[in-house]
Amino acid sequence: MTTRSSALPWAGLAALLVAGGLYAFGTQHTPDYTISLFGQTGTETYKLKSWLATGVLAFAAIQLGLALWMYGRLPWIGVAPPRIGPVHRAIGTLAILLTIPIAYHCAFAYGVQTKFDTRVAIHSVAGCFLYGAFVAKVVLVQSPRLRSPGWALPLVGGTLVVVVAVLWYTSALWYFHDFSLPSL
Repeated sequence: MTTRSSALPWAGLAALLVAGGLYAFGTQHTPDYTISLFGQTGTETYKLKSWLATGVLAFAAIQLGLALWMYGRLPWIGVAPPRIGPVHRAIGTLAILLTIPIAYHCAFAYGVQTKFDTRVAIHSVAGCFLYGAFVAKVVLVQSPRLRSPGWALPLVGGTLVVVVAVLWYTSALWYFHDFSLPSL
C-alpha cells in the first residue's frame, strides 16, 4: 500500500515563499509616489483604489456564499449543483485580477511600511499575506492527487475572505470614513 503525500505542506511552503517574498520586496523597495494607476498618482488614487477594493470585497462575500453552498453549509438550501464550481472559480479569478492594479500601485508607490502607523502596518502585512493565502488555495485546489485534510481548503478560503475584509477596512473604509477608521 502506498501512502500519498499531503498537499498541505506544499501549500504552506508556497504561501510562506510568496508572502515572505512580497514582504522582503516591499521593505527593500524605495517608494515612488509618482507611480501612476490609470493616470492617477499619489492621493488621487485613493478613490479609485477604494472602489476597486470594494468590488473585491463584494466578490469575496459572493465567494464565501458560494463555498458555503457547495459544502452544504447553508441550512435553508441544499448542496449546490455541480455547475456552481466553475462559477466560484470564475468569480475568484475576477476577484484576484481586480486586486492586481491595487497591489501594483501599493507595492511600487508605497512598499511595505510597518513604522508609519498601525493601520498602514496592518494593511501592508495583510497585502503580502493575501497573495500567500491565494497561492496556498491554488496549490490545494490544483493538487487533487495529493491528500489534504478536509478542513484545509475551507480554512484557506475563509482566511482569504478575512484578509480581504482587513485590507478593505484598513484602506477603503478608512478613505470612505474621511481618512479615519470607525470605532468598532
